[in-house]
Amino acid sequence: MDVRLSILDLAPVAKGQTASDSFKASVALARKAEELGYQRVWYAEHHNMPSIASSATSVLIAHVGAATSSIRLGSGGVMLPNHSPLVIAEQFGTLAAMYPGRIDLGLGRAPGTDQQTTYALRRDPRTADRFPQDVQELQAFLRGESKVQGVDAYPGKGSDVPLYILGSSLFGAQLAGLLGLPYAFASHFAPDALMEAIANYKAEFTPSAQLDHPYVIAGVNVIAADSVQAARDQFQAIRRTRAVSLFGRRLGLPQDLSDEQADELLASAVGMHVDQMLKYAAVGSPEEVRDYLGRFVAKTGADELITVHQAPSLDARLRSVELLAKAMAG
Repeated sequence: MDVRLSILDLAPVAKGQTASDSFKASVALARKAEELGYQRVWYAEHHNMPSIASSATSVLIAHVGAATSSIRLGSGGVMLPNHSPLVIAEQFGTLAAMYPGRIDLGLGRAPGTDQQTTYALRRDPRTADRFPQDVQELQAFLRGESKVQGVDAYPGKGSDVPLYILGSSLFGAQLAGLLGLPYAFASHFAPDALMEAIANYKAEFTPSAQLDHPYVIAGVNVIAADSVQAARDQFQAIRRTRAVSLFGRRLGLPQDLSDEQADELLASAVGMHVDQMLKYAAVGSPEEVRDYLGRFVAKTGADELITVHQAPSLDARLRSVELLAKAMAG
C-alpha cells in the first residue's frame, strides 16, 4: 500500500492522571513513531477540555522535539483565529530554528472551543472570516516577504515552515487548493464531507512554490491489538470517553461517570452521534486494520494517513502504533 503513515497525538489526560503524565506519554509515543518510521506526529490546539493537554501546541512540540531526533513534528492544527499571524510565525520560526527541517504548521479556521472560551481567549469570533488573509500574511512572514510594512517575524523570517490547511468542510478544501497547499481532512471526528472536500480540493488546486500537485492527508482512528476482543474493548472505552467528554458537559453531567453510566449515555441518542464521529475507525487485529486502511486509501486516494490511536492506556497506544507499522510494512 503506497501511503505514508503519521500520527495525531491528542495528548489525552486519563482518569486519575495529570498533564505531566500526558506529556511523558507524548514523548514515548513520538519516540516509538520515530523508531518505526512514521512520517510525522501532530498535536491539536484545544481549550477548556480537561481530557486534552495540547492547548499550548507550540510548547508541546518543543518539548517532544528535544526528546526526538528525526521525526517531523507539527500542529494539527493551530486554530489561527485564536492568534495573530505574527505570533504564530514567531513561535514556529523559533521551533524551526530549534529543529531544522522537522517542523510543520497545520492551520485550522475553527476556534477549537466554545463561545465562553472564545471570550476568555479575548478573540473576536469574526476573525474567522479573515482566515484566508491571515494564512497568507502568516506565510509571508515565514518567507521573509512581510505584508505588514516595517514588521518581520524574528525568529521566523525566511524559515519557510511548510503550511498545511486543515478542515472538516468544503471551505478549507477550496482554500488549500487555491493556495496550492497540502490539505488534511479531519475525518477521524468529522467524516461527513470527506469525499466532497477531497474532490473540491483537487478541482481547485493551483501549483505553488510549496507544492506542485495536490497532496491529501486523511484522518482515521486506529485500534490495532493482539486480539480482536482486546481491540473491541479498547474501542468501547474510546466511545465512553468521547460520549462523556463531548456530550456529558452539555447535559450537565459530571466528567467522572462510571463505565456503566457512560454506557447508559451511549444507549441514548448520544451513542448515534459518537458513532457517526467515529465512522472511520480501523479496529481489530493487525490484518483487519491493514485491510480496512487499504479500502480507505482506495476510496479516498489519500497520499498520507494521519492515524489517531486513542486506546485507554499508553501501553495499548504504543502497541497499536507498533502493530500498524508492522502490518503496513508486511
